[in-house]
Amino acid sequence: MASLDPGARDRVAAVARLGETPVGSPALQRLTALAVQLLGADAAQVSLFGVDELVLGGTGLPQGTVGIRVPLAESLCAVTTTAAPDPVVASDARLDPRLAGLPPVADGTVAGYLGLPLAVFDGQVVGALSAFTHEPREWSDADVALLRQLGDSVAVELQLAAQVRELESSRLAFELAIDAAGIGSFDWDLVAGRLVWDDRLKEIMGFGRDSFDETIDAFTAACHPDDRVRTAEALQQAIDTVGEYEAEFRVVHPSGETRWVQGRGRALADERGVAVRLVGAAYDTTAERLADARVARVMESVKSAFFTLDRDWRFTYLNAEGERVLQTTREALLGSVVWEAFPDAVGSDFEVAYRAAMATGAEQVFEAFYPPPLAAWFEVRAWPGPDGLSVSFLDVTERRAAEDRARRSAARLRLVADTTAAMAERLTPGAGEQAALQEVAEALVPVGGDWVIASLVDDDGRMRDVAWWHRAEDQQPLVARYAALRLASLPPHAPILRALGSGQPREVADVRTALARFMPPGEARDLLQELAPQSAVILPLAARGRTLGALSVYRSADREQADADDVATLRDVGDRVALALDNSRLYEQQRRLAEGLQRSMLTEPPEPDHAEIVVRYLPAVQVAEVGGDWYDAFLQPSGATVLVIGDVVGHDTAAAAAMGQLRGMLRGIAYRDGIGPATVLADLDAAIDGLGMGTMATAAIARVEQTPEERAQGLSRLRWSNAGHPPPLLLHVDGRIEELAPERAELMLGVDPGARRTETVVTVRRGATLLLYTDGLVEGRDLPLDDGIARLREVVAELADRPLAELCDEVIARLRPEGLQDDVALVAIRLHPEDEPRPREAGPEVLPPRFA
Repeated sequence: MASLDPGARDRVAAVARLGETPVGSPALQRLTALAVQLLGADAAQVSLFGVDELVLGGTGLPQGTVGIRVPLAESLCAVTTTAAPDPVVASDARLDPRLAGLPPVADGTVAGYLGLPLAVFDGQVVGALSAFTHEPREWSDADVALLRQLGDSVAVELQLAAQVRELESSRLAFELAIDAAGIGSFDWDLVAGRLVWDDRLKEIMGFGRDSFDETIDAFTAACHPDDRVRTAEALQQAIDTVGEYEAEFRVVHPSGETRWVQGRGRALADERGVAVRLVGAAYDTTAERLADARVARVMESVKSAFFTLDRDWRFTYLNAEGERVLQTTREALLGSVVWEAFPDAVGSDFEVAYRAAMATGAEQVFEAFYPPPLAAWFEVRAWPGPDGLSVSFLDVTERRAAEDRARRSAARLRLVADTTAAMAERLTPGAGEQAALQEVAEALVPVGGDWVIASLVDDDGRMRDVAWWHRAEDQQPLVARYAALRLASLPPHAPILRALGSGQPREVADVRTALARFMPPGEARDLLQELAPQSAVILPLAARGRTLGALSVYRSADREQADADDVATLRDVGDRVALALDNSRLYEQQRRLAEGLQRSMLTEPPEPDHAEIVVRYLPAVQVAEVGGDWYDAFLQPSGATVLVIGDVVGHDTAAAAAMGQLRGMLRGIAYRDGIGPATVLADLDAAIDGLGMGTMATAAIARVEQTPEERAQGLSRLRWSNAGHPPPLLLHVDGRIEELAPERAELMLGVDPGARRTETVVTVRRGATLLLYTDGLVEGRDLPLDDGIARLREVVAELADRPLAELCDEVIARLRPEGLQDDVALVAIRLHPEDEPRPREAGPEVLPPRFA
């Protein structure tokens, strides 16, 4: 220590005050885990800084890190504590001259770093709470504020652990003091006849630890012959009257030494009033004056406050620590009655416990608050003795305050986590705002307030109260009715409207006083008076310069007004809720724009006389980007019907642009008469390569053909080719389902412009149905491709007799009941039987082509 500078010596002394450091403490592990979860960091740790760095706890650290000591020259903690009271914020530690040379940064373990100094006791910095990421990371003001709040909890935990250890040390010292006083105890079971002595009483009575046979006869034999009858009569009287026992007698030790013993006890009765036990204590009074002096010296040396009361509740002893804690002197207190000296104890937990100890003979341990002038919490142990009541007590006000701060801090952190989770789970794009705010309202009660109303601002600027909650179930209808009426009753200067206008929280210290000023008479005002809020915090929900709503958090008169920490937590909640709402709305706008753009690229199908064509396009539920799925259906100049399905690799605007290009080129190539599907795909592959598009896609093409002979027989032919696309399904009129898949899978488009393309012809009867689809229908995280195609076959077979449009809709609903994970494009054609021509509104009849 002599070689350390004064600042370092202070830090080392502060660390020493913390006592034995709680390495691996579960509380510290929970706090660092919470830091990782809420900040989205890769790891977090708590370190103490003395002559070196000690890692107390952490989450996401390499195995074996907790408990190690790190030289200060290599310590991120040292940099953080040097910067106190400011945090160390580094989006890229490799670029920060304070951090770049340290081993965790140099070896790549730490890139993004956020460190906060930890201050305990009188503000002495003793260590750091830090969070870091393996990749560079921008830290926001909200991140810093959140880590600071977690740091307060860590500091409270460290101090609380130190105070608990000090309390346990004081309690042990007191128990040792009592043992040193030479008092033994006994418990005589009158029903079983068993007399139990503790080790101290055995020693007083002259027995070895294992030589006493736990019988009353052994006790009587140990008594001096002249005292046996008198002592036995005192015991019997206590048993007969179920009363007190007191006797002083002599005992003769095996060595022949005679000693005086004072015994006191009480008989305990069963439900019939019959004595069943006699319990008490005894002590050696041979050198009573010397013993009294020894006990007094011990009690003066302990850190616990201690006093004794006689059976008339008068003070008979008070040690020095008791004088300090009770703010009095022995001269003023000794001889006075406890209920008169401390009148606030009457009827309190103190009186109840003291009288219970004297009445039952059992030790009472409790914690209680004594009002001013003491204004302190005490941990009290009271036990009866031969002369009255002995009481030891510790001032635990600071410990209780630390526990309360820790509980409140943990509750606030849970509140932030719960509201964040509620918004993430309940808020879905374009929907779920009211459900999410209902979850938030319920999470805010009772930690934030006694009741809450959540409001939303609609697109037209009007505000609606959409969610509410009260901690008392019988008050829920009142809050619901008030929420339905209040906005219409508020003048422009009402706190909630002023908060919305300013974008800043507003605290109302006395709601009832403000009530008379801003709310006109009526049902809403009457309801608010019945709900009886005392204080309120109004939080505007603002994000990216837009006000989206508000949270009104009320507290009743039996609760203190929200303090600065409470308001900061509520503001954090409001900011997170507002950002989630804004993100959801922006997401929905983008999704609608993307879907509109996608649909604008896909045209309505033609309406040939010989067939019905149905198309469907559905975007993924959770994707706001434009996709590369497409379908097409058109007639060649000769009247032949061509169906196309395709899927460009990728899921972004580039994929959508490529999809538009491919669709246009394919239409241009395939529109010519006399060109088959295989040639169309080969020419499209060559164009992709020749134009340097760098695009890959799957596609399948089918063309409906018919000769006059086939027409007369009610037959048609499907000529198809497939470039790496899922196989179309052909539903024959007899219910058979056929997959249109080549014997050997062919490459997708854009891989090899020289790839060989084949086509196949299938003859079908009129009334057959052909279904072309993209992989989003049959493949996903929960559905392998082969299983999806098999499921599709089953569904199509089951729905074979349904109208084509109904079949397509039901196929999508059954294969994707939980929503689409990817875009789905679908085109289906059903060939009409010859006796069921499709009516056309106008125009010349388009006949199917005739091929030899």
